[in-house]
Amino acid sequence: MNDKSFSGTLPEDERYMRMAIDQAYIAEENGDVPIGCVIVFEGRVIAKAYNQRQQLHDPTAHAEIIALTQASEFIGNWRLHGCTIYVTLEPCPMCAGALVLARLDRLVYGTDDPKTGACGSLYNIVQDGRLNHRLEVRSGVLQQDCMEQLQAFFRRRRQENANFS
Repeated sequence: MNDKSFSGTLPEDERYMRMAIDQAYIAEENGDVPIGCVIVFEGRVIAKAYNQRQQLHDPTAHAEIIALTQASEFIGNWRLHGCTIYVTLEPCPMCAGALVLARLDRLVYGTDDPKTGACGSLYNIVQDGRLNHRLEVRSGVLQQDCMEQLQAFFRRRRQENANFS
């Protein structure tokens, strides 16, 4: 069930999204797009990650992929039933596919990605009835905070690039 129309937020979702935002700041400090992620199992954070594409020189080093690896290691299984993933930006097709493959129960994300979003904006991989698993989706949790963080990052990037022209 995609919960895009829900305007209120659960305190628990907000708490974990704030942790994801903190992870996104680490990505930014390391020169990467500020996207952060946490995975929760039975009320406990079992994975925290941030984008590391620049750091690791790896196009697959998205926050979600790194967090999925950590969570699978913690649980001791690649199937992450009972887990909720919190991400500051709507996952891309690669990450959305990985969420389906990992069998997470729930995805909560902060802001939509109209250019590459694969959880309702451009595609909806995580709820595609043709696939063998679907996630419950909740979007818009701390949306303004998540959006402003990304916008400020890209504004600074454009200014830096303009200064080098």
